[in-house]
Amino acid sequence: MNQGTPKISLKLPAVSNWLVLLGIACLLVSIGLGWVVKSILIVFGFLLLTPVVAFFGLQWWLKRNLIEDNCPVCQHEFTALNQTQFQCPNCGEPLKIEQGHFNRLTPPGTIDVTAVEVSSVQQLED
Repeated sequence: MNQGTPKISLKLPAVSNWLVLLGIACLLVSIGLGWVVKSILIVFGFLLLTPVVAFFGLQWWLKRNLIEDNCPVCQHEFTALNQTQFQCPNCGEPLKIEQGHFNRLTPPGTIDVTAVEVSSVQQLED
């Protein structure tokens, strides 16, 4: 046993790792390789910022391109992408989006009519 020498130990593994990285960066800068450090920092910056920009960009795109409306045939409400042709998940009618609303996809020359239900009939007497 060596009782005359005091043992000092610091248990700072996180700080020591950062100090080693900082020392390596200072060494590279002092010998003229600062562009390597700057390049690495730029790459890390891009890696950190890309997911944030992609998240907000995707949200913005979805707000502009998702349309929620009712099927003109069965009145089933659902969501679809703008400027696409699709089928209603409830009745299977082919639909397209025009001016933010669902419209039936019909061949040219087809006249689409809407039937109106009459609840009471009144007779006119002459």
